[in-house]
Amino acid sequence: MSSRPEVPPSSRAEPSPGPPASVRSSLIRLQEDLRRADDSLVRLLGAWRPDGLEVPGQFVEFWEGREAQARRLYELEYGARSSLMGFQSGANTVAPVPSTLADPEGVSAVEGEAEGAQEAEPPWRKDGNPHAAYRVVVDRAFLTEPAALRALDERLAAGHQVRVVDQPLIKLLIADEETAMVQLEAGRSMVLGPPLVRLAVELFESVWQRSRPYLREDGDLDPTDRRLLQLMLSGLTDAATAHQLGTSPRTVQRRLRALMDAASVSSRVQLGWYAMRNNWV
Repeated sequence: MSSRPEVPPSSRAEPSPGPPASVRSSLIRLQEDLRRADDSLVRLLGAWRPDGLEVPGQFVEFWEGREAQARRLYELEYGARSSLMGFQSGANTVAPVPSTLADPEGVSAVEGEAEGAQEAEPPWRKDGNPHAAYRVVVDRAFLTEPAALRALDERLAAGHQVRVVDQPLIKLLIADEETAMVQLEAGRSMVLGPPLVRLAVELFESVWQRSRPYLREDGDLDPTDRRLLQLMLSGLTDAATAHQLGTSPRTVQRRLRALMDAASVSSRVQLGWYAMRNNWV
């Protein structure tokens, strides 16, 4: 008669031991660090609350849909007391390209479609908020839009500062360095209040320092040729440049050839360098 073999003590199931003491102490320290970081964040945000009151949504707001975004953008721009800073990139279905951050079409849908609206907003002025100083940076994608050049001409005529960069930009508006609106995607934007708005301000100032003026007025070049050079330096193709200037690619090539001859250079790269050094753009 066989008997069941005895299970060696080493193979018997035993309760799983807890984590080593070193791991437990590390977890405790991590929990303490997270708690302190959370407390610090609460104190930081609390320092910016008026009278120490809790104001839900004061620091970050989310706006979804074209109409809601356009209305909030309108409020920020025309509520600004002293300054407006913005990035423009490509087509903007909230505030259309023809006048960048200020255009009557930008709120027309809001006035006609917003339910329960008590009173229509006044039309957006072509010269923007008369009480605020504007600084605007546009990118290559913006310059390819149909009415982009006219939009920038209107800004310059209104006294706005306009600069250009080659790298893609997000869509951004900062009012009085106190509130920033960032478009996350076509149908969704985020509004930042203090102290988070400082991140947007620092981003804008960093890009502004790396940008170049759009169509310097103190240059001695024909305005059409300055536009042509501006678009060339932004990397637009001859076809895209011709479309913006209302001419043909062959005319663009001919005018660039004439500018190269005037600058005594043999390539477009050399022409761009000469144009920057001699204040042509």
